[in-house]
Amino acid sequence: MIRLEHIVKTFPAAPDRTAFTALHGVDLAVQTGEIFGIIGRSGAGKSTLIRTLNLLERPTAGRVVIDGEDITDLDGAPLRRVRQRIGMVFQHFNLLSARTVYENVRLPLRITGEYTALQMRERVDQMLALVGLADQRDKYPGQLSGGQRQRVGIARALANRPRLLLCDEATSALDPETTQSILQLLRRINRELGLTIVLITHGMDVIRAVCHRVAILDQGRIVEEGEVEHIFRAPQHAVTRALLDPMGIHFGTPAPLGEAS
Repeated sequence: MIRLEHIVKTFPAAPDRTAFTALHGVDLAVQTGEIFGIIGRSGAGKSTLIRTLNLLERPTAGRVVIDGEDITDLDGAPLRRVRQRIGMVFQHFNLLSARTVYENVRLPLRITGEYTALQMRERVDQMLALVGLADQRDKYPGQLSGGQRQRVGIARALANRPRLLLCDEATSALDPETTQSILQLLRRINRELGLTIVLITHGMDVIRAVCHRVAILDQGRIVEEGEVEHIFRAPQHAVTRALLDPMGIHFGTPAPLGEAS
């Protein structure tokens, strides 16, 4: 479903800094219907990489292909149409504080101008039921817990029936118990809706809990990639081993993997 070809992203020089290359020739393929994880240390280029998938960050060089369509040079209305097929969930929720839960989820539907009021109401109600917040529709973000706010963000990302869901550190601001509930929700969305999910994180526990495959990013380059079970059993790169080390895994023996579908 996703193919990145030789992606380079260089941020130009500014008065107080030199030019910086965040991604160095990244090649990546994500299959339809899988949960694909991207992990790396802080500053590895994870957020830059995931934001190239919907051109929130336009690559300096290389190609971004989604569903067989090269979107790299799209702009204006064609790019907006592609983005309607790509939902995104953010680390700090990005909700509008002055709008209710219902209004936050309805927003992307209003922007398209393609839905009647009844269709929007029905779709929002469906999404709030899916994420377990049907009884919170008239509250404001400030009245919700962090986990509830993230569920609103997920409902909003799904409102336009996307085929691809991007999760940019979606659990990093949450406590461990809430993190597990959000990961369970993502697994269910993947299973029930057949949605392809790309998830970036700095925690191997998150990768183990939900992902089918994973890419390890270091200094803007993919240093290892493969099925999660294989990576946990036999990590090949020093960065991968360092990320796994806090989990106390003895390399070369099977890791107790969680459900990934």
